[in-house]
Amino acid sequence: MWEGRYANAGDYLFGEAPAKVLVENPWIIDGAETCLCVADGEGRNSVWLAEQGLSVTSFDVSPTAVERARTLAAQKAVNVGNHLCDWESWDWSQPYDLVVAIFVQFVGPEARERQFETLRQAVRPGGRLILHGYTPEQIGFGTGGPPNPENMYTTVLLEDAFNDWQLLRLAAYERDVQEGPGHSGQSALIDLVAEKPVDRSSTPPFQSQPSPRET
Repeated sequence: MWEGRYANAGDYLFGEAPAKVLVENPWIIDGAETCLCVADGEGRNSVWLAEQGLSVTSFDVSPTAVERARTLAAQKAVNVGNHLCDWESWDWSQPYDLVVAIFVQFVGPEARERQFETLRQAVRPGGRLILHGYTPEQIGFGTGGPPNPENMYTTVLLEDAFNDWQLLRLAAYERDVQEGPGHSGQSALIDLVAEKPVDRSSTPPFQSQPSPRET
């Protein structure tokens, strides 16, 4: 499905600019050195993170998307470790300071627990997970995302799923989104930034600078 969408788009389906959750919350990456961008598509987010000085690894299942991601990285003169891989085949045992999962709501509730488990595994103790997607209200807008409301996130769902982590940001909001033909128009969005606990005897890789939580 994804290869068909990217190949038929003819150009960057979601544009070349990063998701605004990254640009508007620069504190998220403070002190991080390594980053994994999952289901990264055409590279708009991984390339921006590499431009901030992070060592970035990414993967996506679509050959067309990965090739465009490599082209974008070359145009921006940054290095990104782009990989052609599906979710289940990825090696989740390698830990990163920052794991970025933006619009990964392509699985339903029956598979979401496993998806969250793999994301949690990839974050090193003291590292952060960024999860950005849609709330169920997005169905009414019809400006992007899956057609199934059960795939969407709510603040309650995310708070329950990561209640053993420190929640640095949890915000649901609406805004006009212009991210290529794939995301265009008023949208119902949600952000989660969560920090993985560390052992008392260990030191986090960077100091937390939390943003006020919003709902």
